[in-house]
Amino acid sequence: MNHLKEKSMRMVFMISACASILSVAMICIFLFANGIPAIGKIGIFDFLLGEKWKPGNDIYGILPMILGSIYVTAGAIVVGVPIGILTAIFMSRFCPRSLYRIMKPAIDLLAGIPSVVYGFFGMVVIVPVMSKLFGGSGKSMATASVLLGIMILPTIIGVSESAINAVPSSYYEGALALGASHERSVFFATLPAAKSGILAGVILGVGRAIGETMAVIMVAGNQARMPKGLFEGVRTMTANIVLEMGYATDLHREALIATAVVLFVFILIINLSFSILSRKAEA
Repeated sequence: MNHLKEKSMRMVFMISACASILSVAMICIFLFANGIPAIGKIGIFDFLLGEKWKPGNDIYGILPMILGSIYVTAGAIVVGVPIGILTAIFMSRFCPRSLYRIMKPAIDLLAGIPSVVYGFFGMVVIVPVMSKLFGGSGKSMATASVLLGIMILPTIIGVSESAINAVPSSYYEGALALGASHERSVFFATLPAAKSGILAGVILGVGRAIGETMAVIMVAGNQARMPKGLFEGVRTMTANIVLEMGYATDLHREALIATAVVLFVFILIINLSFSILSRKAEA
């Protein structure tokens, strides 16, 4: 009877794994089958390096959106990664238990807030502050970076804290035995051993930032033009797809799917980079 249960559960797990792989494969086939021909029609250099996006004139250059996605994601990394990692260190090694019982559920709650709620918060709170401080409408690359930096915090904090907690206590105790202070033991003994897990949290946060759509649409300004400054409006690749897919037809629609292909390649590059860096960290 137990053997039958084991075989049944093994079959269930295998079917689940195959369904996941099949889903990814179908997404890849759909994107590349519909996007690659569009890139061929437009021209790969005109599409990737073109500085103008004018569907009415059959001009489809996505360089402004590529740069917008990169700049906004880079800004989110600058804002979110240091705060996230330092918060994880504090929660793991320095936080009093009474405060931890409040902070942990609060951070978990942040992870469950819908993107549109973050976007609404950005419109009501961050945009007016940016407008008063730097002028203009307040909807800009900087605003989107700050908002995305806040959004990726739960991911970075959660994964980084788990990685730090997973480090054997012998690393920390050994550093103390050699005469190091509590702070030095944490930063020079525990953290190096957890760097692979911390890097995983950062990469997951970057993946969320570059793929975020709704919140960015609400605070970034959405001008389909080359980025002109930190406090000017930009449009990301995800925003470009969402804003125009509802009415796009023919080559316009295919160009938007091709934009999704470029975004998919970006995500693949991020994941491959994570794999390479993780192997180097573990070596």
